[in-house]
Amino acid sequence: MAECKRSSDADGAPVTEEELEQALSVLAGSDPENCSYSRGYVKRQAVFACNTCTPNAAEPAGVCLACANKCHDGHDIFELYTKRNFRCDCGNGRFGDFQCQLTPAKDEENSRNRYDHNFNGCYCTCDRPYPDTDEQDDDEMIQCVVCEDWFHSRHLGCTVVEPEELQEMVCETCMNKAPFLWTYAAHFAVPPVINISHPDEDIEVDVEEEKGEQRQTKEEEPTTSNEHIKHEEAENRSSPCKRTYKEMTGSPLKATNKTVECRLKELQAQGLDRLRQGAVFWPYSWRSELCTCTSCKKAYVAADVQFLMDQSDTILAYEKKGLVEPFGQHPLMALTSSLDRVQQLEVIYGFNELTTSISAFLEQFVSEGKTVTVEAVHEFFEELRARKKRRTNAGHQ
Repeated sequence: MAECKRSSDADGAPVTEEELEQALSVLAGSDPENCSYSRGYVKRQAVFACNTCTPNAAEPAGVCLACANKCHDGHDIFELYTKRNFRCDCGNGRFGDFQCQLTPAKDEENSRNRYDHNFNGCYCTCDRPYPDTDEQDDDEMIQCVVCEDWFHSRHLGCTVVEPEELQEMVCETCMNKAPFLWTYAAHFAVPPVINISHPDEDIEVDVEEEKGEQRQTKEEEPTTSNEHIKHEEAENRSSPCKRTYKEMTGSPLKATNKTVECRLKELQAQGLDRLRQGAVFWPYSWRSELCTCTSCKKAYVAADVQFLMDQSDTILAYEKKGLVEPFGQHPLMALTSSLDRVQQLEVIYGFNELTTSISAFLEQFVSEGKTVTVEAVHEFFEELRARKKRRTNAGHQ
């Protein structure tokens, strides 16, 4: 699935096991103990922003997982999920006199880092915070794989569909920055559902009108009705609005006797198009369909989307690698062995906010030879929520 945030996760409501596993997989792919600065611009890592240390919107900054745990424990932290090609800013010139405890010697700035309004705790085209205390609508947020901003599903400009095959979403703005992606979308992305004037009908409105004209013709010329039916069926098969999801994503172009130098040109020659409106949802395999000829590679670089040619750039690849080859066993897994799986994940999810406090809490039970009870875990998390609420209220005063 396209990566999602739920507003209910942050207001005290229970999170699902799937969401907790996702949170763990994000953390497992990053080093929780050592600042990532020495590794340079990391291909993908968990990134956080500290509103306590860098509250000025003019100087956004991001820190790695280890620095969020060690240097900014107890601070007002924004969880940004993951960012590509990012280098830890902790303690550099954007932090004033604040010094990183793990890697004090840093350049004044990381010139190749890219920042957006996420680093100030705002998301989507509506530029609202997450969680939004003024918003009552429980709307999930979905991340664009190009700009990596998060969008409310209601602000994507399209109907959000959720078949299991879907893995990635590209917002409309990013589609227009790399307009050649619309050609691929017509062939391989999920067909759009656009409501024009009828709530229960999609873009097939014009097709239905054409059918009506054909039916009228059939009444006038009954002897050719079979021909009209065949023509209508053929037209339905060729219309992009009529193609099934399997047809849109299932098979690559059929091989021809001559070698296709540019697949994009081959697709364009087929004349298949789609309405260039709204976000586009893609099956996980869509990147393998992109042409990699010299001309197209230059186009990817010009549009600054060259990472789309890299299969390991995806969030799913990052998560899988983190779970298979983590940066060491998560410190809480062994300590929560007496809990069932859901309870373990509840504890690990809290690691996003206050790792040090959770570890101390569990270590106390281990040292005293006591079993961690469900009641004790729930009481501890209630205290975490209360602490977060106090910080939030203090920020609004």
